[in-house]
Amino acid sequence: MSSQIIQSPWQTAALLIARLIFAGVFLMAVTFKFMGMAATAGYIAAAGFPFPLFLAWCAAILEVALVLCFLTGAFFSQAALVAAAYVLFLAFAFHGPSHWAGNQAEFGFFIDHFSFMAGLLFAAVHGPGKVLSLNSGWPGRA
Repeated sequence: MSSQIIQSPWQTAALLIARLIFAGVFLMAVTFKFMGMAATAGYIAAAGFPFPLFLAWCAAILEVALVLCFLTGAFFSQAALVAAAYVLFLAFAFHGPSHWAGNQAEFGFFIDHFSFMAGLLFAAVHGPGKVLSLNSGWPGRA
């Protein structure tokens, strides 16, 4: 039995668009970090984290790596899982329940993270597709 999965043109297009959206979201985030690393560090410090400038740089490096994985398809499933964990962390750290009383919009920001996380988890399961993808990933898996 063949393990090849045939994708229709619309499925191929949908996968490529989804990869571009994931990459675009993280590219925008990292661009803002590079444009104002001190401001990002200030936001991290305001949330109560130690070593805010170091953490801002760590976040920027992670986001660059995620963009590369989403654009190329290399280590796509692993990147999507890491991104989902990162998005979950961001939801609680910067928009969690302690923020809701001061600003009701924070609840909306919190919930939005879960929608994005759901898409990332779905992508992790289904992979990057066969078109424009390096398809590197789990050892022993084609």
